[in-house]
Amino acid sequence: MDSIVNGRVVLITGGSAGIGRAAAELFAREGAHVVLAPRGGRSRQEVATRLQAEGGQVRFIQADVSRSEDVERLIRTTIETFGRIDRAFNNAAALANLRCSADYNEVEFDKEIALNLKSVWLCMKYEIEQMRKQDPTGGAIVNTSSVNGLGGASGASLYSMAKAGVLALTKSAAQEYAKDGIRVNALVAGGFDIDMLRSAVKQVVGDDPAKIAE
Repeated sequence: MDSIVNGRVVLITGGSAGIGRAAAELFAREGAHVVLAPRGGRSRQEVATRLQAEGGQVRFIQADVSRSEDVERLIRTTIETFGRIDRAFNNAAALANLRCSADYNEVEFDKEIALNLKSVWLCMKYEIEQMRKQDPTGGAIVNTSSVNGLGGASGASLYSMAKAGVLALTKSAAQEYAKDGIRVNALVAGGFDIDMLRSAVKQVVGDDPAKIAE
């Protein structure tokens, strides 16, 4: 029996590492046409290159999804390549230096919002526009939030704030676009052993592997 995603077009932001990379590998091996859109340059292309060598239909498009012009180009290139977008996984995120709420400055605040909340909204904006006009219409969107967005986290208030915003944005969009056949859900991610979490833990406990494992 064919996979339910076989031949579907899947867009994944932040797809070169961690959760995004795992999703890209799974979709590609299930026969989906995958677009990977990390913020980094050629050093981030390894995942796409490897999946292509394994026979996957994978396209690498570098994009800073906190910038509207990059997101527009990403969506346009995806359509030029594969014709439509069936699934979108808005997973790109970044975690700034950990500190108490009043110790951040305004530039850091704006950067955190741009990378972790505005980016999700921009991607949704252009993904939804495409899903509403393509034939057949509709699609599915998943946005990555975090357990930190459920109740806050000491030392990570801005990240937690942004991830809480992702949840509210997701719930609102789900209500607004259900009539168009577009499902919008959130992944409330916990503690996965990925580079971003290791970087955050390192700021708290230092380089001691035993403490990081705790």
